[in-house]
Amino acid sequence: MNNKPRILIEPSAIAALIDANYIDIFSLLGMHTIMVPPAKRGADTAEVQRLVVRAFLPGALRVELLSANDGRKVGELELVDERGVFAGLAGRRVKPFAYRLRVHYPLSVEEIVDPYQFPSQLSGDDLYLFGEGRQQQAYHFMGANWRTIDGVSGVLFCVWAPNAKRVSLVNDANHWDGRRHVMRSHIANGLWELFVPQIEALSHYKYEIEAVGGERFLKSDPYGQSMQAAPGNASIVPPKLDYVWGDSLWLETRANTEWHKAPVSIYEVHLGSWRRKGEQGETYLSYQELANELIPYVLKQGYTHIQLMPISEFPFDGSWGYQPVGIYAPTHRFGQPHELKAFIDACHQAGLGVLLDWVAAHFPKDPHGLTRFDGSCLYEHQDPRQGEHPDWDTLIYNYGRGEVHSYLLSNAHYWLDEFHFDGLRLDAVSSMLYLDYSREAGDWLPNAHGGRENLEAIAFLQDLNTRLYQCFPGIMMIAEESTAWPGVTRAVDQGGLGFGFKWNMGWMNDSLTYLSRDPLYRSHHHNQLTFSLVYSFTEQFILSLSHDEVVHGKGSLLHKIPGDDWQKFATLRAYLGFMWGHPGKKLLFMGSEFAQRDEWSHERSLDWHLLAFEPHQGVQHWVSDLNQLYRHSVALYGDDHDPQGFRWLDCDNASASVLSFIRQSGDKHLLFIVNMTPEVYREFRIGLPQAGGYRERLNSDSHYYGGSDVGNEGLVISEAIAYQGCEQSACITVPPLACLVLECDDLLEAGINEVNHALK
Repeated sequence: MNNKPRILIEPSAIAALIDANYIDIFSLLGMHTIMVPPAKRGADTAEVQRLVVRAFLPGALRVELLSANDGRKVGELELVDERGVFAGLAGRRVKPFAYRLRVHYPLSVEEIVDPYQFPSQLSGDDLYLFGEGRQQQAYHFMGANWRTIDGVSGVLFCVWAPNAKRVSLVNDANHWDGRRHVMRSHIANGLWELFVPQIEALSHYKYEIEAVGGERFLKSDPYGQSMQAAPGNASIVPPKLDYVWGDSLWLETRANTEWHKAPVSIYEVHLGSWRRKGEQGETYLSYQELANELIPYVLKQGYTHIQLMPISEFPFDGSWGYQPVGIYAPTHRFGQPHELKAFIDACHQAGLGVLLDWVAAHFPKDPHGLTRFDGSCLYEHQDPRQGEHPDWDTLIYNYGRGEVHSYLLSNAHYWLDEFHFDGLRLDAVSSMLYLDYSREAGDWLPNAHGGRENLEAIAFLQDLNTRLYQCFPGIMMIAEESTAWPGVTRAVDQGGLGFGFKWNMGWMNDSLTYLSRDPLYRSHHHNQLTFSLVYSFTEQFILSLSHDEVVHGKGSLLHKIPGDDWQKFATLRAYLGFMWGHPGKKLLFMGSEFAQRDEWSHERSLDWHLLAFEPHQGVQHWVSDLNQLYRHSVALYGDDHDPQGFRWLDCDNASASVLSFIRQSGDKHLLFIVNMTPEVYREFRIGLPQAGGYRERLNSDSHYYGGSDVGNEGLVISEAIAYQGCEQSACITVPPLACLVLECDDLLEAGINEVNHALK
């Protein structure tokens, strides 16, 4: 190397650059001010200030320096190392300016904007909040975000890797060469960033990370908003699209709705298996096809909300989305992110809410994901007694780390803000709350007070719920929590976790166990249907019959029930009637609404052909009518959260296996009589809350639902005989394995009074 190149760049810097070991890359590449000897040497002549531009462009033959303002050539970079290191002076200029590089390759000439000429794009406030765990919109600067800087369009890449020796962006454009786009290091907070102009939307990228020990590996972007299918698993630069929403009326209505006083009936859906197309049913429906088919179906069935099983990107189909790698990326399986937005928009405009199953309890060990992200335990705990989940062979988030807190908080905000979801159902909350969850003695570490509670996870959940309810009025935050943890739905300022609702797992387990018993023995287990009312008002509950209850050999709801087909279908209708009458919101997994026979499989469509048969049609009609009754009867939802909304008539009739109760709100009442045996009970007396005529609003034994048409011919007349704490009562016929719903009808009462007056 002659003297001039040595002035432009040191040989040691060249070696480090070629080996991708020059860490403070922005101090080397790009445009810098240096002092150079004068053109004419003299004893009294001092060095002069000049601008040098350095670039690393493997394979290039020649590089010209151009002014970005007018495109005029202002200099040329010398090839100072044949492996692609160029350096040169910018003429006699001394003030930095925007520039481009015209690069000559053997077969082409390209004009590029050098990314190393741009300053950092991260604000101090963002960095501070991110590290503190209080940044709830980190996705605006983390990951890949489009920016326009000084008129130049490009993508700002930013990733957190505090213990990495080096992080490089590798992508299609730089041929996945980790030496080409080494990122700027922010040592104080562990962030790495690089603004890359002229990048193409939908191009693939990853981060090449060099750990302190020298190991190099590739990672997908934790904040990537789109991801390639396995086995590539690359992150994808998002397109420059601004979706125009049309759901402002829905959002306004949602913000003014008190959901604990409103009907909430949720249809849980696995988008990949609700319905498929193709000769062998091998092709998923797209978001547009789902909008065309799923929305009308759910509306016809009378549901208020759809709940999507996890749709964050996940490599393994068999995880159903519960082991996501790329929680900011909607899965590629059904379409692009803007098509998901259009689907949710269509739901809202049709009057349907959309909830998302969200996984923050753990993450999988896929090597391209979060595990040992920068060579150290970054997102997870280092000690496996805290950091590994024994049941699922997954890793547990380190909730006490501010950057992890910001990562998860921002992700929840992302789905609600960018996609307008109406709430999140948090999976496996119990595993978050307890340090000894599924662990034997000695396999877990106590908290600072010696207890089993995960204090960091509790603080995260409280902060999450508080912030999201403040930012998005009218959403629902729902916990799948299977223990008796107190105050799951209590306000945070009262010591609770701050959720809006909690799945009632106790009701689900008890009632399904009861359902599986032969009617001969149900009288000995009557309390399995009644015990839930002891605690029904301690939390804001959702009664859930989810996907978990119809997989892994558990069989479908229909399959759980003993007896012949008549008994199975009749029992299922009676059970669903009891569920819709029981306090609490409703959730039913897809397929259960028409009594799918086989247990659910993610690999195929639901068995829609069963609807060619009347018994399955009958269950479908029954669920639809239950939803219609629920949505239009304030007695079922007006005081759903309050003990005054429910009253037992008889919870102790174990010998007959009959339950009778009143749902009420104000002066509105509905009576439920549920018979869980195949016996017909005639002259069966029940108490009535007021005098008059009572219509059979619903009778699951109706022929329309596939029953035997036993009932009361649609009408029950009260008698002034006190019974079950009521001044009025009546003798009715209770159909077999059925649910009967009665409602006092003022018009009927007036007609009866007229008849009685005429008879007198």
